[in-house]
Amino acid sequence: MGTDDYTVTITVDKPPLEVFAAVNDVWAWWSETIEGSTGNVGDSYLFEVPGIHRCTMTTTESVPGRRLVWHVSDSWLSFVTDTAEWEDTDIVFDLTETADGTEMRFTHRGLVPTGECYEVCTNAWGAYLTTSLRGLLTTGVGDPFRRTSTAESELRKHGNADLVDLEAIG
Repeated sequence: MGTDDYTVTITVDKPPLEVFAAVNDVWAWWSETIEGSTGNVGDSYLFEVPGIHRCTMTTTESVPGRRLVWHVSDSWLSFVTDTAEWEDTDIVFDLTETADGTEMRFTHRGLVPTGECYEVCTNAWGAYLTTSLRGLLTTGVGDPFRRTSTAESELRKHGNADLVDLEAIG
């Protein structure tokens, strides 16, 4: 993994297999609207925030309690010049058992500071991981993109209010 790839680490007082199961429950922490499946090599799902972002994730590595890798394809971002900026990137979850529970190291390989979507995308990933996924693991309740959410509410939730007028841009 490159040293510039976006990485965030959280530690929760849960065993690695429980963290692995929570990561795979993308509907509970990332988006209620995801279509498809995850967890086993070859599984594929579609993530979409209408009008803003769409991508397909395919599980390319799955080691329960240790590692999960999703490969991004069919990516589209409405708010950047290179709308396929996420294309052929990888989402990696590495889990390590510690004295305090499990350390989850998330890396989006290919999401780097020189990318046009870096600030917006890292704001969103940060919220989904450090708030929503952590909440799912610590309280049993995540804060995913809801079926009733709008693009505007999602942008505001993740600190990207400056992109609220995306319809005018895209």
